[in-house]
This record gives sequence, C-alpha cells and structure tokens, in this order.
Amino acid sequence: MNTRRKLAVRFSAFLLSAVFAVQTLPVFAESSESAHDASRDVQTEGVGNPFHYGERNTPADASTAEIRAINHAMSVQEVKYALYKEIDEHWDLISVRLGQDNREMVYALFLGIGTRESTLGGNGDGADIETAQSQGFGVSSAHAYGTLQTAVTAFADADPTFMKEEDVPEMYQYSLTESNFYDAIISDHMGIRKIMHFVHVGMTEEGLSGYQVVRGALKGFNTGWATYTGEDDGYYKNYPDEIISLARWYYEEGHLYDNVFTWTGDARVDEYRQGNVWAWWGDGQPSLAEISEIQSATEEEKALLGDVNLDGNISLLDAVLMQKYLLASETFSQEQYAVSDVNQDGITNVFDFIALKKQLLK
Repeated sequence: MNTRRKLAVRFSAFLLSAVFAVQTLPVFAESSESAHDASRDVQTEGVGNPFHYGERNTPADASTAEIRAINHAMSVQEVKYALYKEIDEHWDLISVRLGQDNREMVYALFLGIGTRESTLGGNGDGADIETAQSQGFGVSSAHAYGTLQTAVTAFADADPTFMKEEDVPEMYQYSLTESNFYDAIISDHMGIRKIMHFVHVGMTEEGLSGYQVVRGALKGFNTGWATYTGEDDGYYKNYPDEIISLARWYYEEGHLYDNVFTWTGDARVDEYRQGNVWAWWGDGQPSLAEISEIQSATEEEKALLGDVNLDGNISLLDAVLMQKYLLASETFSQEQYAVSDVNQDGITNVFDFIALKKQLLK
C-alpha cells in the first residue's frame, strides 16, 4: 500500500476514534502476488477485493494533483484488481452483453485493453495516464484518462456536441468533473460502461453478431465508430486483434493476478497473434437481453439515509459498518454508498459518520 494511502487511513482512524468509541483497525493486503486467494471460486464469486476498493479510489474532495498522486502510486497488480472490482460488480451485464460466461477470460480482455492503452501502469505510472488534454479539461472528445484511457465522452454532462452514450441504464453514469474523471475506479467504471455502449451500437445500428460485436465495441471504444469495415482493414490487427492477443497472453501464461505485464508488440505474445485470434474467445453470443436496471433516483430518495447495512433500521451496527468503510476494511454496494451519504453532499466521509452519530444520539 502506498504511503499516501496509509497516511489517509491513519488520519481517518484518528478522526473516527475522536467522535465514536469504535477503534478496530483493518488488516490490509499488500501489493504482492499473495493478494490472490487461490481457494476462491473465481468463476462463481469473482476474484474478491483484497485492496478494499470502494466506489472511488480517492477522496472526492481531494485536489486533482492529490488524486493523480494516489493513482500514480498504484502497482500493476493494484491496477488489475481495480478493473476486476468493477467487472465483478457488473458481471451479469458484462457477461450477457459480451456473450462470455468465463469471468477470467473477461478479466483478460480488459487487461488487454488496459495494456494497449496504458501498459497497466507498468512504466511506473500506475493508473495516472492522460492524453489529448492540451486544449483544456473536457474540451477535446479524445481527452482520456486512466488504465483504459476512458474519454470524457463517456461521462454525463460532457460537451453537448459530443455523441451521447446514454444507452447503458444498468450502470451509473458519472458527471464530468475533475474529481470523477481523474479517479481510477470511476474511470474504470466509465470505461466498462463505454464498451457496453458500443456493444449496444454494434448490435442495434451495425447488425454485428458473435465475436464481431466485441471486436466492433473495441473499435468503437477507440474511434467512436463500431462499423465493420472488412477483414482487410489493418486497423483491426492494430487494435481489437492486438487486444485479444494480449488478453490471451495474460490468460494462458497465468498473469491475471500478479504484477507481471506485457505490452503492444511484445514478441512474447507473437504465438497468440497467429491465425484467427478470436477463436480463443469462443462462440458465445452477445445479447441485449434485459438486465435489472440500477435504482432510480426516486427509489434512492426513499431509502433510509444511514441504514448502511440495509436492514430497514438505523442502529449501532450501521455506525460500525460505516467506520469499517472509512477505514477501507469494508466495501459498499452502490445502494449502500447512496444511503451512507447521510448529509447528502455527494460523498461519504467522516462528516457522514458524525451525522449518523447524531441520529443515534437522538
């Protein structure tokens, strides 16, 4: 764990102990190959969350420089697990849309995207990669950030002249703010959502099917267009086909859970660049079958603020659970995150804990 994050956790612990008498400190997983729980049924349960990631990787009220510094300090393994956390959280949607029920192959696919776009922080950058920002924040549609190089176009409230990506109601669409844009977890979330958008475009507007849906979605992610342009188009070789080859390297070589990475053009991947590189992916059929949508704003407003364990009551148990979240020893679902924002300022922090304490004292 990087020094900045350790200091942040210690400071939170100090504040929490000052306002409430619950002081159990968490045990953190270090950035090492031992973070993976080999006994876990990954295909059923997901890989888990050994780095205790929440809905954000950084404090919402931190400066852009502070947010980027935290992202910059992430190891390759932490970058991988940040992606897996978001994949697991939206697994039902992702597996149906991509037509792939092998969770580790989907992990590998996104490692391939992250490698093609950022080398997974393997050059010492962590998730702190930014491109096309020279015109100013949010001005260029190509302005991108993070592991997947998620462009500003993925966010709500971006420049209205950009093509909208509003056809993924199953995943929350964050507004374009520097605090959101530069947070690694939110960037991953929006990058995955962007892929889901282009799956939808490929199937409804371009008539794609089978693996071409995924191939077209990758093309759309990079260019803004999911159109099929023929097998002789060299673009496929250099982007979608390179991504799936890199993905297979991670999968076949056993580097899903460690700090090892590859890179675009790496000779070690050559054997996976031969023939039909998509044959490895299988013949699953991507689908637009209905998936349960996220809670509407009205439903969230009806939720009981402070009921962090979602049992219908506000009690000491909610305070204990919120403390664990603030100390990074517990993660929240999207619903829990919504009700934990007791003072309704858009973030969950120690001030919500204080507000919850006041409710309990009443």
